Amino acid sequence: MNLVTRSAAPAIAIVLAAATGLLVPRAVAIEAKPYKAVDFLLEGPEPLYDCYLNYYYYIPCPTSSWFWGFSGWEPQSSIGTWFLIGDVTMFDDNFYMCDPFWCHTLEYFQVLDFAGYGAAYPGLYTVQFEIYCADDEGCPVGSPVWESGPVETEPGWNLILPDGPIYVSDCRTVGDGGAAYDRFLIVATHIGSDCTFPEWGYDNISYSVLEGCEMHDYSSRAAIYPRPQTSPYSSCHSGYYGQGFEYCPPLFFADPGDTTLDAGLYGVLEAAWRVFIVCEGQTTEPTTWGSIKGMYR
Repeated sequence: MNLVTRSAAPAIAIVLAAATGLLVPRAVAIEAKPYKAVDFLLEGPEPLYDCYLNYYYYIPCPTSSWFWGFSGWEPQSSIGTWFLIGDVTMFDDNFYMCDPFWCHTLEYFQVLDFAGYGAAYPGLYTVQFEIYCADDEGCPVGSPVWESGPVETEPGWNLILPDGPIYVSDCRTVGDGGAAYDRFLIVATHIGSDCTFPEWGYDNISYSVLEGCEMHDYSSRAAIYPRPQTSPYSSCHSGYYGQGFEYCPPLFFADPGDTTLDAGLYGVLEAAWRVFIVCEGQTTEPTTWGSIKGMYR
């Protein structure tokens, strides 16, 4: 995927309290490194009758985008992203928009790890993924609807395939305007004996601005920042949940290039995670979990 590391990186990523926007202290420093990478989705998109949903910016600059890699996690700490089917995705909404009336089956999700040491050193950098139903602040509701067991991530975009399709329609809640939406949370918990890595990917607004990139996302919409103040959403969707969901609502990461005390310059960041959803009633040919799995073998 041609990762290119930029110069020396900020040592600590600022963490924001989700509810108040205040800076909060961290027990352990999270290291941040800037990378430039191509999102492989651009090389081979899925059929258009299904959909992707993601919240991170992919800002072509001109053909690749800047990301932050965050590492230095505490044992048993968790990060996550919650998804609302019906939100505008940060890819081309004309093709990848998830219709809340038809799109309910999560087939797989993808996460970006710049280190990927789990494959080389099993047991040290292990994570476990879980999917929960979520409330409107991104907090889990009830028990997990799916657990991955131990996962050793590899460098680059990791494809996480559940044992079968996840029916997120079980997570339907009433949203804005009285309409019902599927709202769910994907969490990665660091269960290895050394939790310095993975080096999770987050979008990088500050380096895109410094390089003079044309500030639009892959769909050619304006890349609006700071988030969440001026973004399409009222809240960030990617956060730090601590140990045992001690932070709920989650805490947010500010862009390490933001020198303001309240992240007022670039705002908060979204994890480079996305979900692939199958949409009922719109397919032009059969789409099954088995066929999706076979594509990536």
